[in-house]
Amino acid sequence: MKRIHLAAFVATSFACAVVMGSASAQSFPQRPIRLIVPYAPGGSADIAARLVTDAWSKNLGGTIVVDNRAGAGGNIGVDAVAKSAPDGYTIGLQTVSLAINPGLFPRMPYDTLKDLAPIGMVAGSQHVLVVNNKIPAKNLQELIALAKAKPDKLTYGSAGNGSTFHMSAELFKSVANVSIVHVPYRGGGPALVDTIAGQVDMSFPVISAAQQHVLAGKLTALAVTGSTRSPLLPNVPTAAEAGLPGYNFETWFMVFAPAGTPKAVIDKLNTTLNATLTAEATKDRMIKEGFEPMPSTPEAARKRLEKELPMWAQLIKQRGITAE
Repeated sequence: MKRIHLAAFVATSFACAVVMGSASAQSFPQRPIRLIVPYAPGGSADIAARLVTDAWSKNLGGTIVVDNRAGAGGNIGVDAVAKSAPDGYTIGLQTVSLAINPGLFPRMPYDTLKDLAPIGMVAGSQHVLVVNNKIPAKNLQELIALAKAKPDKLTYGSAGNGSTFHMSAELFKSVANVSIVHVPYRGGGPALVDTIAGQVDMSFPVISAAQQHVLAGKLTALAVTGSTRSPLLPNVPTAAEAGLPGYNFETWFMVFAPAGTPKAVIDKLNTTLNATLTAEATKDRMIKEGFEPMPSTPEAARKRLEKELPMWAQLIKQRGITAE
């Protein structure tokens, strides 16, 4: 009899937990949600977050407030999410650095797969390989030939060690089998300015940052880094089209919560985010800013992390890349 009573108690408790979880998801949110962006205002992650928060708030029936927590390549802000209460009221938005940083930093304050629960993808964004007008190469094959003829003589500027500027360039060097010297800057803006001035030979900025300079003739764009041409620079070929088929790099942006956040809350955040990303008004704004909306399931977002974590760790080890 005791076993029967115990089984009945467990079953009843489980049923109550399911009902309570469903009820809490239906009433969620009851207060503002904090969306931590682990970079300073004005960067691509911050722009991506602010492009979706207003419409996402309306779809969710609450308020989402962007909270910028910059530092340590994004690790400070992501760690704040990982260590917050798993109730859906503190979430984060990070770039592909979510998959890059564990291979880059010898001591991570959190475990990406154990401490975080992906909510879904937000968007993708391409970079573009640009050279200053002093470089004689006018297409990608000419640049690769020049780099092979002058190993360690050409330079590229980045937004700093471990940045997407840096990683897209290192992947290019690996695939093209060339040796080009890295010059890190404190941000993508200074790197782009010095590329225009000829202080460095090339850089790999996000397309939205380089577009005006390319169109004004201040820089020559040789290839976009993604798998398709960008509507912002439709006349610039992909790397594959330009003769480097093995090269593909796209920054992505993912939203996540602390591990242990109720599945019903994750699902509600995901459903309302996807509704935001598929709305024509949001899509138009994002495309104009150089972003491609990427609605997904939480499971698909996790699979992307699981696939890319070892990929970036291997590249970082092969290239001897460090955070400093």
